[in-house]
Amino acid sequence: MAAIVDIRDLRKTYDGGFEALKGVNLSIEEGEIIALLGPNGAGKTTLISTICGITNVGTGSITVGGFDAVRDYRQARNLIGLVPQEINLEPFTKVIDTVRFSRGLFGKPRDEAYVEKVLRQLSLWDKRNARAMELSGGMKRRVLIAKALVHEPRILFLDEPTAGVDVELRKDMWDIVSELQAQGVTIILTTHYIEEAEAIADRVGVINKGELLLVEDKATLMARLGQKHLQIELQERIEAIPEALNPHGLELATDGQSLHYSYDTRGERTGITQLLNDIAAAGLVLRDIRTQESSLEEIFVSLVREDAA
Repeated sequence: MAAIVDIRDLRKTYDGGFEALKGVNLSIEEGEIIALLGPNGAGKTTLISTICGITNVGTGSITVGGFDAVRDYRQARNLIGLVPQEINLEPFTKVIDTVRFSRGLFGKPRDEAYVEKVLRQLSLWDKRNARAMELSGGMKRRVLIAKALVHEPRILFLDEPTAGVDVELRKDMWDIVSELQAQGVTIILTTHYIEEAEAIADRVGVINKGELLLVEDKATLMARLGQKHLQIELQERIEAIPEALNPHGLELATDGQSLHYSYDTRGERTGITQLLNDIAAAGLVLRDIRTQESSLEEIFVSLVREDAA
């Protein structure tokens, strides 16, 4: 696939010397979903705001659909739909009028059929004549998405799209994102919810302190950085791990009846065969063995910790 957004050595320094972005390089392919993960203050919102032209570029370059985001601002911005983190709707305006107005802002001709299509897609058609002040938080967020989509953008930025919504609505939002991708829309989202990235993203980027630590295919990332955990249930409780097993780096559970062993999936040998032999030699009797892979959350926490060190 061709890159629809291309960022090269993007840097942003605010008054006072704070570096919000430190040489970010990122190519986003057309039609993919990419999730940007990072703690508060990592630079996620600054990155999105700079691409969308809300924040001025410091140094570096951004192209959107082949247009320079600074020199060809209008053409680049027309390709982008942005759903901001903060809900900011005119409280007394009807939903349908809010969405119509957003389409007009981008110079698009009036198209009632398309407005209806967007509202129906987001389950807002029945609420089209409701005022924003009458809507729930989840419905307001859907209106923000409708506003971002109504001028028919090729790229959709979602800044913390499910913040503050319940689990059921969050899953509905994931379904909406998947539908948009099926229609060819490229989607970039920032999120604090690891399960969100794990559920819908094709690639995952981790950003911390203004630096993009990595961007990789989700499955590849988990395979490359993931560990597996072996949980060994014992027949009888023990007070301490036998000294003969110390080289294996085992952890004893608080109940004294299970041992935890971590091993690298990239290693040529897992060490499990030798471990089980040594457990038997130490006189411990096994009741059960279970394996578990590292979650994306554990990988994310590990990367951020390494960056902070």
